[in-house]
Amino acid sequence: MAQISAPKGTQDILPRDSGRWLQVENIIRELCAQYGFREIRTPVFEHTEVFVRGVGETTDVVTKEMYTFEDKGGRSVTLRPEGTAGIVRAFVENGLFNEALPTKLYYLIQCFRYEKPQKGRLREFHQFGVELFGAPDPITDATVISLPYRLFQKVGLRGISLELNSIGCKECRGKYREALISYFEKDQEKLCPTCRERLEKNPMRILDCKSEICREVAKDAPLITDYLCGDCEAHFTAVKDYLTTMGIEYKVNPRIVRGLDYYNRTVFEFVSDQIGAQGTVCGGGRYDGMTEQFGGAPQPGIGFAMGMERFMLVLEQAGVELPAERSCDLFLIPLGDNACKEAVKLTARLLDEGAKVQYDLLRRSVKAQMKYADKIGAACTAVLGDSELEEGTVTVKNMLNGNQEKIALSALNSKWLEEFIK
Repeated sequence: MAQISAPKGTQDILPRDSGRWLQVENIIRELCAQYGFREIRTPVFEHTEVFVRGVGETTDVVTKEMYTFEDKGGRSVTLRPEGTAGIVRAFVENGLFNEALPTKLYYLIQCFRYEKPQKGRLREFHQFGVELFGAPDPITDATVISLPYRLFQKVGLRGISLELNSIGCKECRGKYREALISYFEKDQEKLCPTCRERLEKNPMRILDCKSEICREVAKDAPLITDYLCGDCEAHFTAVKDYLTTMGIEYKVNPRIVRGLDYYNRTVFEFVSDQIGAQGTVCGGGRYDGMTEQFGGAPQPGIGFAMGMERFMLVLEQAGVELPAERSCDLFLIPLGDNACKEAVKLTARLLDEGAKVQYDLLRRSVKAQMKYADKIGAACTAVLGDSELEEGTVTVKNMLNGNQEKIALSALNSKWLEEFIK
């Protein structure tokens, strides 16, 4: 029988890697708690309309990348391609706007997009993001931007730069849209087929096209920052001032439009110099009024999302070493049936005290058990035989520095073990 492999664009996160993922996720959870964000978990699939309405029917995500199918009831459902739309739906449906505002939410989820797999970009991928509702002031934008900035600082990641833009409000973009159409019409035959369609529906999407030809055509296109109304200009200036006050460096990049239709005013990206041309590690922005598209009252909103695979890749390529988490504090090596029973008894007590303790399950020789303990990274080992049982003692060996100490079985507890490991 032929071996079955994982579907294209997916990957297994094996135990040798999952510990590193868990460390990063724990740092994320702690940081979000510091900022007052609480975790939200939404369904892995939604009615297709959630993403068409929320993400935008002209976006590449909706037109090309969604995993959409009919369920047995004939309803069109879609595996979530991103986090924000489903969370806005949950915010409205569950009446979270009736709770204390602003509402601060974060998520660690799996997403699905049908696109060409490449390093750091998969068809099934993991995403960390935050969404904040109910706060329109520019200080909110700067505060949200500061969270991923602080995450990068916390893990010791360098070479990440913040790029910032404002894409204005409906009034700004109406005038800008006319300017873009006028600019691109004279060269529309040079545009890719997708961008020729975008020209009438949403010309700003042309600025986000990855085609080198379209990029060349767009290089002298009008800049949105020249079309901002007074309110949007003031908002953008305030965001920049707050970032400066926070000590966060940034570069204004008028070409950032983001790939989703729900954004307005502030948009931003954190870009790495570690992963080549596709260097965006984290991106987001403001999406005021999106709650209305889901039948809710108007609420300002802002958030960001970060692909975890890309983030882990950047950490690896930057040589960032996270503190290794100990997998096993003590590995017991029992010799004989009575010793096995004592090992089970001792392990139960130490586990209750919070220690990480294992014992041999295969009745191997002492040499084989020691070799196994070394492979799993046990900090300490202890051999339990007849003489140890008779004396009621055990000799614990520190595998990290070679020290050994004889101790009464009754005195062996998690506190003593932690001090011995140090």
